[in-house]
Amino acid sequence: MEILRAYDLTQTVWSAAQLSGVDPKTVQRYLNARDSGRNPFERARRPKAIDPYLDKIEEWVDESKGKIRADVAHGKLAAMGFGGTERSTRRAVAEAKTAWKAGRRRTYRPWVPEPGMWLQFDWGEGPRIGGRRTWLFCAWLAWSRFRVVIPVWDCTLGTLTWCLDATLRAVGGVPTYLLTDNAKTVTVEHVAGIAIRHPEMVALGRHYGCTVATCVPFDPESKGGAEATVKIAKADLVPTSANLLAHYDGFADLAAATRQWCERVNQRVHREIGTRPLERLAVERGLLHRLPEQPYALALGERRHVEDDQTIRWGSVRYSTPPGHAGTQVWCRVAGDELVITARTGSGPAEIWRHRLSTPGNPRILAEHYPGHPDGRAVLAPRPRPRSAEEIAFLAIGDGAERWLIEAAATGASRVRSKMAHAVELAALLGPGLVDQALGMAAAAGRFADGDLASIADHLAAGRAAIEVVHADEAHSIQPGTSGWQQFGR
Repeated sequence: MEILRAYDLTQTVWSAAQLSGVDPKTVQRYLNARDSGRNPFERARRPKAIDPYLDKIEEWVDESKGKIRADVAHGKLAAMGFGGTERSTRRAVAEAKTAWKAGRRRTYRPWVPEPGMWLQFDWGEGPRIGGRRTWLFCAWLAWSRFRVVIPVWDCTLGTLTWCLDATLRAVGGVPTYLLTDNAKTVTVEHVAGIAIRHPEMVALGRHYGCTVATCVPFDPESKGGAEATVKIAKADLVPTSANLLAHYDGFADLAAATRQWCERVNQRVHREIGTRPLERLAVERGLLHRLPEQPYALALGERRHVEDDQTIRWGSVRYSTPPGHAGTQVWCRVAGDELVITARTGSGPAEIWRHRLSTPGNPRILAEHYPGHPDGRAVLAPRPRPRSAEEIAFLAIGDGAERWLIEAAATGASRVRSKMAHAVELAALLGPGLVDQALGMAAAAGRFADGDLASIADHLAAGRAAIEVVHADEAHSIQPGTSGWQQFGR
């Protein structure tokens, strides 16, 4: 600008050059660029050795629809007599591809969804738990941006149906369309570009009153929302070196993490809509269809009755269920080499347990399903049930009396009833608390002789401390020791 201002002042090239401190040729070059309307900083293209071959390069790029590689084009040019370097060819091919793509670039129209119309879902690979692969079922309502993420062990047809039912119950209704990718669980095949829908998905749509649709392959308008949900969920839930998440100890930890994540993102202001998705969901629920009371059968599997012993039968094999489901109906389905048991809970159908498939004669009975039956042997250790007045009076002394009766019966002690009556008399004289403690010590030490209870009670009544009970077994002996002889002769 100083050069041009100096020329406008003097109207002489030599004078402008002296004022601005540059060569007169530089002044003349800037004047010519300004007079021709060109950018003064843009130099004119110099002739290159590859210029005679540019038409051929453009022809190759057009015929290949921009797919030809620069090294392939250089080989052809070298055979035609081009003696330049491959670097020159790469630059020429890149310029030709840029010019060819100009005007052919696909334009996208922004998708403006309607409330109550679209729910999109897709799968994402979750973290490994105990070396086992997990999956994240990710769904979102396109208008309200409300997201639902459910962790599962597999992405089979039954699991997909169960996830869809859980998602619809989480959003509180059914939209008009369920949009997803062309997985084999949704689309069986394509014929002439037309997706052939899976029969079970068609039946699912009839059950819930919606249409299961699939997106066009490689189409960002129909795939972008669901894939963005998967990407965000994986970034926040799958442990990586970037998010510094710790590995999950169990599947329950992953399920808790997904619930917390959904609560956080649905209560956070969304950048696109400028409000919280949870608030928009309250509006969109008014336009969603009503959910059927019963889920689609494929989502849960086959119905089974839980017997009083908390077991079900599947393939002539008994499988135990967690407490609280005896006498109810559950649903079972096979996923890989596991039997999935689903029951109805306060928040809807939920998976309550998974068993490894077994064979007839090898039941799957887990000890954690029977917390009130230690070691599965509660039948061999019945609880006392007093019937007569004497039995009621004895067991009313306390827990020590109950332990004394159980241990005395197990050791085959004689005259148990008379000893119980004697204990009731001692309780009347010395108090039930002291006698109960004495009965507990007698049961622990295995002392059931006639005078043992009175001896222990006298010991406690005298205010002496209760010493540690020593049992006569392989580790402890009642024989007098020889430690007293160690000092003999010293």
